[in-house]
Amino acid sequence: MAVSAADPRRVGIDELLEQVRSGLDRVEAREAFDAASGGEALLVDIRYAALRERDGLIPGALVVERNELEWRLDPQGSHRAPEATHHDLRVIVVCNEGYASSLAAASLRQLGLHRATDLVGGFQAWRTAGLPVTEA
Repeated sequence: MAVSAADPRRVGIDELLEQVRSGLDRVEAREAFDAASGGEALLVDIRYAALRERDGLIPGALVVERNELEWRLDPQGSHRAPEATHHDLRVIVVCNEGYASSLAAASLRQLGLHRATDLVGGFQAWRTAGLPVTEA
């Protein structure tokens, strides 16, 4: 059965983003810095290489391309990163401006990482807040 344009099951990206974000405890840049610095959270940078090369890196953040995220962060996965030790891990996903990271955090929650969230404003908010950045 085809879905018509008037079908109420259709959701635009803005509505989907709003729905996803309503289930996340999103964090501001300073809170993300404090959580990562205190060993309470793992920052995961999902920006693509060109943005990392252009803007730099967040020291200590795990870099995982978006298309590999679920495989690398699933604690039960055969391709998991060493940092992905358990489902209670607090993961803060960082994209460039805080949009793709919300969708990525929701995907991680579907894998059982119930504390996954994202950085409001992404890397750009981190940099604007004057937090540490190194060259790629």
